[in-house]
Amino acid sequence: MIKRKTYTIDASDKPLGRLAVEIANILRGKSKVDFVPYKDMGDFVIVENIKQVGVSGKKMDRKIYYRHSGYPGGLKKERMRVAFDKSPEKVLIRTVQGMLPKNKLRAIQIKRLKFHGQENQ
Repeated sequence: MIKRKTYTIDASDKPLGRLAVEIANILRGKSKVDFVPYKDMGDFVIVENIKQVGVSGKKMDRKIYYRHSGYPGGLKKERMRVAFDKSPEKVLIRTVQGMLPKNKLRAIQIKRLKFHGQENQ
């Protein structure tokens, strides 16, 4: 039986990437002594003050998130500033997902990421 702890992280004035690395390591359980990459042994993470996370340089205006509908001509673009203003939680989730392994464990691990003040996220 895996004992899962709950970590609370304050995102105020932390760079987005460094915050995402810290969260990804906790979600995977890499700090645990008995860590193995093929098992889901990570902990829960609650993030507070997500709107005050820092982004360096001009990334907010220059970074573009792409997605595709699957239909011809279905490429959608969105600047980071627009995505962050709509939902800063989704920007952090997307950043953390990029740092988790690309296998079946990723969907399970990302569900343990919660945000303070959000009921369903």
